[in-house]
Order: sequence, then structure tokens, then C-alpha cells
Amino acid sequence: MLIKGKKAPNFELTAHNSNRVNLYDLLESGKRVILTFHPASFTGG
Repeated sequence: MLIKGKKAPNFELTAHNSNRVNLYDLLESGKRVILTFHPASFTGG
């Protein structure tokens, strides 16, 4: 479970341009990252 203010677990995903994106790689490069969650997206609900 994610807790506000705690470090997020590392994950990797495919971006819109088919490149793989890794959370910790972004953070190490100095980029700021905002995680948002949309539980009802793509569920038809």
C-alpha cells in the first residue's frame, strides 16, 4: 500500500512513444515526478 509522503516503489512502464520508462531512473536524473491514480479510468464506470 502506498502511503502519502513515503517513497514509491520502483516500477517500469511503456510510454506513448514505446520507450520504457523507469521511475528510479527518472528520479536519479533529477526530474520531478508526480504520480496520479485514476481507479475508474478505462473501467466503463
